[in-house]
Amino acid sequence: MTFNEGARMDSGRVSVGGGGGGGLGGKFAMGGGAGGLIVLVLALLLGGDPGSLLGGLSGTTDSAGQNSGAGLAGCETGADANRDVNCRVVFTAGSLDSVWQQELGKQTGTAYVPPEVVLFSGSVNTGCGNATSEVGPFYCPADSTAYFDTSFFQLLVDRFGSSGGPLAQEYVVAHEFGHHIQNQLGDIGRAQADPRGADSAAVRTELQADCYAGVWAHYADTLPGPDGGPPFLNTLTDTDIDDALSAASSVGDDRIQQSAGARVNPEGWTHGSSEQRQKWFATGYRTGQVQACDTYSARDLNNPPALR
Repeated sequence: MTFNEGARMDSGRVSVGGGGGGGLGGKFAMGGGAGGLIVLVLALLLGGDPGSLLGGLSGTTDSAGQNSGAGLAGCETGADANRDVNCRVVFTAGSLDSVWQQELGKQTGTAYVPPEVVLFSGSVNTGCGNATSEVGPFYCPADSTAYFDTSFFQLLVDRFGSSGGPLAQEYVVAHEFGHHIQNQLGDIGRAQADPRGADSAAVRTELQADCYAGVWAHYADTLPGPDGGPPFLNTLTDTDIDDALSAASSVGDDRIQQSAGARVNPEGWTHGSSEQRQKWFATGYRTGQVQACDTYSARDLNNPPALR
C-alpha cells in the first residue's frame, strides 16, 4: 500500500468525462500514445484544426463525449486509493497539489495554480480537440487539463513491460502534472520549435516532466497534506521507487520502437530513451529541486548534472 489510509480529500478534485468505451478502467484500445501526447497537443494548440487532426489520429468524431464535470464518488480516504485505481488518480492529484502548492512558489516565485483533471473512458472532448483512449494519458495546455483513461496502466504492464505497482501508476499522473508546471513556467511551447530527434526540445520537454515527477516523489511522503494533515503517501521504499523507474523505462522511445518491431531510430524520438527517462526522474527525486530539472541547458541528456 502506498497511500496513508488516514489521508482524506474531496473526490470532486477529479471530474469524469467522455464515454463510448465501457466503464472507467475498461479495456484499453491499442494505438498511438504512451506517456503523453505533448508534441501533438502543442501542434494543435499553436496551429491547425484540433478536431480533425486529433480526431484523425485517434478515430474520434464530433460525437465524442462531453465532460460531465461530475466528481468521482467513493474516493474519500487513502484506503480507497489503495484499493481502486481511479481513486488512486484522485489522491495522486491531491498529493501533487499539496507538494507543488508548497514548493513551486518557494523555488520559482510562480504561484501554483492546480490543473483540472479528467478521468474518461472511450473518448473525450478537450480544449485541444477530440481524443480517444488510444492516445494514452495527455495534458492539454489549451484548457490546462490532464486527461487519463486508467486502463492505460494495464497497457504499460501488458505491452511495455512496466511494473504494475502503485507508484508506477502515480508516476504517469505526476508526469502529466509536470507538463502543467512547464505550462505555468512558460516552457511548454519550446517543444514545438524542435519536435523530433534524440537531442530535440521535444525530448528535453518530456525528460523535464519526468524530472518534475521525481521532485513530487521527493516530497510526497514528508510534506503535510491539506490543513496540516498527514502526508498523502506513506514512506516510499526502494520497491516503490523501482516501480516508478520501471514505468519511466517502459515508455522510452527505444522501448516503444522495439515493442513495435522496429529498429531503434533516435532521429524519430520525441520522449527520450528508457535510460534517460529513468535518470531524469531520479534527478528530481534525489534533489527535490526544480532548478535541477533544467533539461534545456543540459549538454548531455544521458548524464544529468545532479547525478554526476
